[in-house]
Amino acid sequence: MTSTGTEPVAYPFNEATSLHLSDRYALIRDQDGLPRVRLPYGEDAWLVTRYADARLVLGDSRFSRAESVHHDEPRQSEGRLTGGLLSMDPPEHARLRTLVAKAFTVRRVEKLRPDIRALAEGLLRDMTEAGPPADLVDDFALPLPVGVICRLLGVPEADRPRFRVWSDNALSTSSLTAEQFEASRNELRAYMAGLIEQHRAHPADDLMTALIEARDDRDRLSELELVDLCVGILVAGHETTASQIPNFLCVLLDHPEQFARLREDPSLVAGAVEELLRFVPLGVGAGQPRYATEDIDISGTRVRAGDPVLVAIGAANRDALRFDESGKLDITRTNNSHLGFGHGVHHCLGAPLARVELQEALRALLRILPGVHLAGDVDWKTAMLVRGPRSMPVGW
Repeated sequence: MTSTGTEPVAYPFNEATSLHLSDRYALIRDQDGLPRVRLPYGEDAWLVTRYADARLVLGDSRFSRAESVHHDEPRQSEGRLTGGLLSMDPPEHARLRTLVAKAFTVRRVEKLRPDIRALAEGLLRDMTEAGPPADLVDDFALPLPVGVICRLLGVPEADRPRFRVWSDNALSTSSLTAEQFEASRNELRAYMAGLIEQHRAHPADDLMTALIEARDDRDRLSELELVDLCVGILVAGHETTASQIPNFLCVLLDHPEQFARLREDPSLVAGAVEELLRFVPLGVGAGQPRYATEDIDISGTRVRAGDPVLVAIGAANRDALRFDESGKLDITRTNNSHLGFGHGVHHCLGAPLARVELQEALRALLRILPGVHLAGDVDWKTAMLVRGPRSMPVGW
C-alpha cells in the first residue's frame, strides 16, 4: 500500500462476524498521507483513520454530503441510501434538523429515563420468569429501543416485524439489487405515509404529530421530507442501539475484570457506556463519504475538489495520539471525546436518547442478571453496515 494511494486497496477491512478492529488500520495510521480504497460499488475514495483527520472531515464545511448526489458514491451495496438528513448540507440540513432536535434534548430525554428503566427491567424480568437460556437480542436488546422509539414517534409496536425487515434492507450490503433495495425503501415510505395520514386524522402527543403540524400549519418541510424524516428516525432510532447492547455485553464478557468492577460499582455505568462507544468499532467499514468542495490537504495528501473521503470512526477512536492506551478498554477513562456519535453538523441527533437507553440497559443487566453469561454460540449479522449479534443465547 502506498501513502499516495495510487493503487486503491479493497475495502472494508473488518470482518462482520466479530467486533475486532482490523490490524490494517493501525498500519495505515503509522504511514504518511491517506490511502486510496475501493469499495464493492462506486468510485474510489480517500480513507481517513486518524482522530484529528476524522474531526476535520466531519466538522469542516468544505466537506459535503449533499454533493454525493452528483457522484457514484463509494458504498458496500448496489442500492444507495439517499434522502433524509444524512444527505443534506446546511442550511437545508439545519431547517429539518431543528424540527426534530427539540425532541431529543438532554432535558427531554431525561424525563423519559424512568420509563426506559422500567421497560428495561420489565423485559429482563420476563426473561428470568421464562427461564434460561434466552436470546438477548430478541428478548431485550431489540424490544427496548424499538419500544422507546415507537412510543416517541407514534408507531404501533405490533408492526415491529415489518419494519425490522425494511430496516435490515436499508442497512444491507448483501446481494439486494438496486431495484430490490429501492422497492424495499418504497414499501417503508408507503407504510410511513399511511401512518402519517392516520396521525393527521387522529393527532396524538408524539413526535410524528408535531412534525405533521410543522408540515401542514407552517409549511416548513415537504411531504417527502416529512416521510423520510420519520423513516430515518425509526430506522436510526433503534438499529444501532439494538446492536450496541449485545455488543457491549460481548466486550464486557471478554474483559471480565472490567465487568467485575462495574458490578462492584454501578456508578461507573455512564463512563463505561462512553468507553464502550469508543472501543466498539460498530461499522464493518467507514460511514457515508464526504465530498471535498475545494482542494484540501489532509495529513500531507492533497484531496482534490470532488474527491470522496471516507471516515473510519472505529479506527479514529483507537488513535494513540488522542487516547492513552487506546487499544485497552478502561471504563474509568476520563475526557473521553470519542467519535462514536460522529462530529459536526451530522453528529447523531438521537445521541442523548441512545445514551440513556444504553445506560439503563447496562444498569438493568447488572441489577437483574449480574451473572449473565453466554449459553451458546453468537450468531452474527452479516452483509450489514453495522456489526452485532443477530442472536445471542445467554444464561444467568
